[in-house]
Amino acid sequence: MNSLEQAEARLTPTTPGAVSLVPAVVSGNHRDLKAFERRLTEYIHCLQPATGRWRMLLIVVSVCTATGAWNWLIDPETQKVSFLTSLWNHPFFTISCITLIGLFFAGIHKRVVAPSIIAARCRTVLAEYNMSCDDTGKLILKPRPHVQ
Repeated sequence: MNSLEQAEARLTPTTPGAVSLVPAVVSGNHRDLKAFERRLTEYIHCLQPATGRWRMLLIVVSVCTATGAWNWLIDPETQKVSFLTSLWNHPFFTISCITLIGLFFAGIHKRVVAPSIIAARCRTVLAEYNMSCDDTGKLILKPRPHVQ
């Protein structure tokens, strides 16, 4: 049971025939909060497959670049020829390095952490309403501060 369901359970009368002293507006707010939570979790869940693909692509290109760099560095010819010639002699490293740089210019560093960015921004906004959310988008209700 998430925090919204717990809050609703506290606000819903448990005795048969009991009347809730909570105004009807509160239950409308809970419906709104549940709808917001469903939409947020749905959006973050929909981002997961694309994020996973971007992460796999980044891992593959990074491993290719590291392997090409290792082969480029251990080649004895690399020290004897000019920089551009050594890059020309190692096309695997050159292509994978250019691909990695291109991916970073395309914003892959943001795409691999997109759900975390969305959740962090939501936490910032929800903090004003004494709420937060976890990384999956589930809302967390915080106790109201007591003003004296």
